[in-house]
Amino acid sequence: MKKINRCAWAQTDPLYIEYHDNEWGVPLHDDKKLFELLVLEGFQAGLSWITILKKRKNFAKAFSQWNWDIVASYGSDDRERLINDPGIIRNRLKINAAINNANRFIEIRKEFGSFDKYIWRFTDFKTVYPAIPPKEWSDLPVRTAQSDAMSTDLKKRGFSFCGSVICYAYMQAIGMVNDHLVDCFKYTAKT
Repeated sequence: MKKINRCAWAQTDPLYIEYHDNEWGVPLHDDKKLFELLVLEGFQAGLSWITILKKRKNFAKAFSQWNWDIVASYGSDDRERLINDPGIIRNRLKINAAINNANRFIEIRKEFGSFDKYIWRFTDFKTVYPAIPPKEWSDLPVRTAQSDAMSTDLKKRGFSFCGSVICYAYMQAIGMVNDHLVDCFKYTAKT
């Protein structure tokens, strides 16, 4: 059986492999999935992504299957339910940010028609490829001018947990940038 080359971070854990092979870097335009990953990237701050992947199903259940209208209406009882839920990351600031961001997400959808139309503006509605094909993870930036602009605009609109590094990770996750390494089977060169 031929070995499949993947990005170095997705070599051993089945959750990482599944995520890498089927989601990471694939252009995403579904608002529900965009909302899910926006919330999850905020919860990931300061933690490893595998921690989030292991709790992903619990997050979906805790956050009403990513129904932003319901999440936006969460009150104090919901906040307490979440802070006491061992299946998620129990960080009050991140929980409050998720609820706040659901409200901001709704506002953007009203203004632009969809979150997809808003967020993809930062890369001119196309996937961005590294100027030099990356051979090592260290060849990739942790932030770019686009992630800086996205972060600034999100903050201006009242979002929390949306610094430039988080925004860049979000851009990688939803396929706004293609950061697969050159020896990875998912790598595609800029056309």
